Amino acid sequence: MKFGVVVFPGSNCDHDCYYALSQVVGVETTLLWHQERDLKNCDAVVLPGGFSYGDYLRTGAIARFSPIMDSIRQFAQAGGLVLGICNGFQILLESGLLPGALLPNRSGHFICRFVYLRVENNRTPFTSLFQLGEVLKIPIAHNQGNFFASSTDIRSFLDNRQVVFRYCDSRGEVTEVSNPNGSLESIAGLTNCEGNVMGMMPHPERSAEEILGSTDGKKVFQSIVKWWEEKEIARK
Repeated sequence: MKFGVVVFPGSNCDHDCYYALSQVVGVETTLLWHQERDLKNCDAVVLPGGFSYGDYLRTGAIARFSPIMDSIRQFAQAGGLVLGICNGFQILLESGLLPGALLPNRSGHFICRFVYLRVENNRTPFTSLFQLGEVLKIPIAHNQGNFFASSTDIRSFLDNRQVVFRYCDSRGEVTEVSNPNGSLESIAGLTNCEGNVMGMMPHPERSAEEILGSTDGKKVFQSIVKWWEEKEIARK
């Protein structure tokens, strides 16, 4: 399996994702410059965290016009796997690959710390190695992570099991206190209806090795590999 990690001007987690995938998970990984259109035969694409274009206009608003996004839209429409992390999640929303929007954190402050997540759906390519209801410890680092959508859309997300991760406490309880940024329904990760595109605010690449304080994020990448390998075996 081959992963591609997109590099935008201002990205600061691209090499973190590259390292986690290539050195920790041990899969072929390449960097994709945002001005390119060639996805280099990648089987999955990661839009990493960072501050694409400095986020001076609106988070992800400029990055969505990068040439590579046209290729990623086509890739996703054809069923390709796309993962957006933090700023990458914001780019997916701005690009229309996921519904909703991200507003400034309810506190008005940048937040950088570990949070707990509860797995709401383990039947996606991104969560296949998790147990339903499993509690993960993964860090966040953002100023605009407050997920917002209409009440109708939120109900649809929940009914269709598009909500993959929710903020919770260490016991798995979803509470107002455990919600770090004010996201509606404590949403921390979301897929499209088809399940092949996922955005999440927490950084799995920053919790891929024990030295970082948690290895829970590693399983997000490993889940993708497992899903892809099983699909290839079934195809043959």
